Amino acid sequence: MAGKASQALERVAYINARLIDPASGLDAKGALLTDGEVIVDFGPHLFADGVAEGIATVDCQGHCLAPGLVDMRAQLREPGDEHKGTLASEGSSATAGGITSLVCLPNTQPVIDDMSVVEFVARRARLLGLAKVYPYGAVTKGLEGRELAEMGMLAEAGALAFTDAIKTVADAQVMRRALSYAATYGLTIIEHPEEPSLADGGVMNAGETATRLGLTGIPRQAEVIIVERDIHLAELTGGRIHFAHVSTAQALDAVRRAKARGLFVTCDTAPPYFALNENEVGDYRTFAKLSPPLRTEDDRKAVVEALKDGTIDTVASDHAPQDEDAKRLPFAQAAFGGVGLETLLAVTLELYHNAHLSLAETLRLITQAPADLLGLPAGRLEKGAAADLVVFDPDRGWKVDGDRLLSKSKNSPFDGRPVQGRVLRTVIDGRSVFQLED
Repeated sequence: MAGKASQALERVAYINARLIDPASGLDAKGALLTDGEVIVDFGPHLFADGVAEGIATVDCQGHCLAPGLVDMRAQLREPGDEHKGTLASEGSSATAGGITSLVCLPNTQPVIDDMSVVEFVARRARLLGLAKVYPYGAVTKGLEGRELAEMGMLAEAGALAFTDAIKTVADAQVMRRALSYAATYGLTIIEHPEEPSLADGGVMNAGETATRLGLTGIPRQAEVIIVERDIHLAELTGGRIHFAHVSTAQALDAVRRAKARGLFVTCDTAPPYFALNENEVGDYRTFAKLSPPLRTEDDRKAVVEALKDGTIDTVASDHAPQDEDAKRLPFAQAAFGGVGLETLLAVTLELYHNAHLSLAETLRLITQAPADLLGLPAGRLEKGAAADLVVFDPDRGWKVDGDRLLSKSKNSPFDGRPVQGRVLRTVIDGRSVFQLED
């Protein structure tokens, strides 16, 4: 399915393209020219008289040419859990999904709470030449929720923001200190909002479905309580708080109110929370066991509305690879998480196909918006910018087949789902690193 990465060409013309750049509002037929690693020109009139000799040509055949996708939340598993995924396997999966920049969580082994681990991840990813990888730093040492990590030093080493990954900073005083400390450096704290004592032992959303299946539920209030608490702490400290994978109507209402008051509060969600609901658990289907859990249909609709009105700032894959042994267990014992790199574009495009957002508005959620939120030089078409691009057909249908995904782990919550929108080519620094083979 995946073509091998080609060597960089000096000058490449991408012609017969539908150029889409959410940052500038561009949506027009045209062409784009790269020279080495950068974009040198693009627009509707470029190559109107043909392509000059000595320039390689890629015919986009009328398909969309957009900035490469930016995924702000992925677990890559290296170092420490290479049986679930590696920077090579997940980098290949990312490029097959049109992702050219992704940010990895710090719950590796060792934890990214030390400058040497930040530098290892960045250096290893650069050597692979696949998707550009940027690490988050840990909020607390060892992700243990007690002693703050050296956020200032980690930021200097390249950490983009700070999170305890799939753990909530449960102690309010620790979170207060973290927000205060981060504020002095202009840094953002990213929270997994789930009150741990309320969620303890829960395996799916609390409610009628969990009761019928005889499974212990995680109440929606576990998310709401932490969102409300951290909004108050952000107001107290002047800190910047970002909530990951928000999944409930009440939590979104709290974020909406906080934004209206001018607080530094942002949030993202992931495709499962606007495309699936708790009924996916069905007959104890472990691929639908996610954290946070899939919620009710009313919550799913609330997530869609929050994407439409701008309460939700970005969409992230929330990629969480688990090996087969961790998922082939009774539902209560199975691991949480699903892979999502190769389905990020197609499932997010459901917002466009279902007429909730325009194509440019949909793409903005996975290009410009996360790049701007994290201060990344990505997510837009600009002269002189890195030639990180994706060519895709928004209307091409395909069926998600976990076994054919390039991720080392195959645990997709969308396994077997028909989707619409296919990545045809991914370009990083002017190199074609993925090309769909029919």
